[in-house]
Amino acid sequence: MLSIVSVLISYLLGSISFSFLAGKWLKGIDIRKHGSGNAGATNTLRVLGKGPAITVLLLDALKGVLAVWIGKWFVPDDLWVIIACGLAAIIGHNWPVYFGFRGGKGIATTIGVMATLVFVPVLIAGLIAILTIALTRYVSLGSLLLTGLLPIIIILMNKPLPLLWASLLLAVFAFVRHRSNIVKLVKGQENKLGAKKL
Repeated sequence: MLSIVSVLISYLLGSISFSFLAGKWLKGIDIRKHGSGNAGATNTLRVLGKGPAITVLLLDALKGVLAVWIGKWFVPDDLWVIIACGLAAIIGHNWPVYFGFRGGKGIATTIGVMATLVFVPVLIAGLIAILTIALTRYVSLGSLLLTGLLPIIIILMNKPLPLLWASLLLAVFAFVRHRSNIVKLVKGQENKLGAKKL
């Protein structure tokens, strides 16, 4: 019972869309109808600017951190439940119950979840992703690299099998949510960081 409650709470926590709320509070808009149409930190940057974007990024990551800790508090000895809580927060971010199941792509929340579970692999993959974004200005490419490299690094560092399965599932989530970005990257039509699309 505690397992189900902890996963449910994590989903409801993940469903809080800070990008949507920032758009409503700061400009009275539905951010999903502006820019790329995504309720995440990158689109918040395009539509609302740096300050709100950084705040949304940190809060979205914090959701992931808190979700993992909810699992640890409720069921401290079950790694699968702890991972499930993290996954539930990401699912909530991507498909939020409060906002018509139309959310973001879950990268910041994924970072929060996985950094709490396996910090060093996320740090390595994250540094590669940041370098890629700095060189290309393609946030989507950096996000895909982050999630794609994470399972490989987890294997190389011989981390527990549940963490590998979690990273593989999150990579699938990321690639599915970024499928339109992948098409644009291949065609050379992807928006670069700093470019406004209103």
